[in-house]
Amino acid sequence: MTDDTPTPAEPPKRQGFSRRALLGGAGVGVVAAAAGGAALGRATAAEDTGTDMVAFRGEHQAGIVTAVQDRLHFASFDVITDSRADLIAMLKAWTTAAERMTRGEETTPDGAVGMGDYKPPTDTGEALGLGAANLTLTIGFGPGLFGPSVSDPARRDRFGIADRKPAALADLPAFAAEKIEPARSFGDICIQACADDPQVAVHAIRNLARMGTGVVAVRWSQLGFGRTSSTTEGQDTPRNLFGFKDGTANLRAEQTDLLDRWVWVAPEDNPAAAQWMTGGTYLVARRIRMDIEPWDRGNLLEQEQIVGRYKGSGAPLGQQDEFDTPDFNVTSYGAPFIPRTAHVRLAHPDNLGGIQILRRGYNFTDGSDGFGHLDAGLFFIAFNRDTSKQFVPMQQVLSRQDAMTEYLIPNGSSVFAIPPGLRPGEWWGQHLFEG
Repeated sequence: MTDDTPTPAEPPKRQGFSRRALLGGAGVGVVAAAAGGAALGRATAAEDTGTDMVAFRGEHQAGIVTAVQDRLHFASFDVITDSRADLIAMLKAWTTAAERMTRGEETTPDGAVGMGDYKPPTDTGEALGLGAANLTLTIGFGPGLFGPSVSDPARRDRFGIADRKPAALADLPAFAAEKIEPARSFGDICIQACADDPQVAVHAIRNLARMGTGVVAVRWSQLGFGRTSSTTEGQDTPRNLFGFKDGTANLRAEQTDLLDRWVWVAPEDNPAAAQWMTGGTYLVARRIRMDIEPWDRGNLLEQEQIVGRYKGSGAPLGQQDEFDTPDFNVTSYGAPFIPRTAHVRLAHPDNLGGIQILRRGYNFTDGSDGFGHLDAGLFFIAFNRDTSKQFVPMQQVLSRQDAMTEYLIPNGSSVFAIPPGLRPGEWWGQHLFEG
């Protein structure tokens, strides 16, 4: 976990809530998460339509700087075919279906009940009547799609795209204190589905997986609830499962100059063969289990010293307001007010050579581990322009020095190249496969 997230302010209420959001599950959090999608400028594919829809096409893919929705379903797929033609056909079909679902429509017209009594429906139907719920679908491509990778060193270049692999797309190195499980890591293609209704997000992943039968297979997936970051100035700062406000200093959609510097890939970042990534970004996904029970037995002072912030207000230790600048030089009886091993100190850009990333994480609870302990924590998602120069050095510092590491067990890890947004008529992966 890193200490990044935006500004507070009570977001305006919007029109067009989904039926499920109104009746039950997401409550006030849905309103707050969905409201900030208006003033996002050129850096997002979102548009204020007065409904619960986010535009599918734009300069950048939606679901990156789009106001973070309340729910997540993230899926990683292995490509199980060697047929380039079949993979391209699937990506074209996925694009059509994805754009329809982000408008609150079925994957095909009348696909749930209109295909006849003796044909399988072309839409599974569980999202009928729920609306778009601000659904965004973001696609990415993993290192293994291009040939050898950490997860499969012997893999060959099945689709003739090895020379188009960006240099910045590489599996993460090993970090201290992690226990990475291959079954929760890696993958050739990812789809991030975010929505303000959990069933809308699950429906999207379920239908794309169904449509990909014979071409892709789900390698792993993760459900998330309760965002742990904000990406616009209209969203307040959420809390993680340790009870602390999380990501106060996150990059925001309105900070276009910082996004250009730290998030969006520029033409000079890649050779000609990899220019398909210009305007895109790189996604880092980390499943981080939190050791909830030991943490809950710690006293308040200990917890605040580990984090470096007051639990109630979110202010840095020694300050009054959440958004006060941390003062790492203040001491008490000769000792730093914010401990040298505090998360806030180690994750702050001032202590990382100015490095920043855009966070977009979610809490998760996946039952218990069979020993009476919650299998719960943070599904960390971050976007950056060059993972080896941003996330990797940041995580190397945190994994070795952060006092919070004692309570964290990273057990899933993946990286994906996220292409730029689509112009009218384009399909997912078109510039990768067709140049």
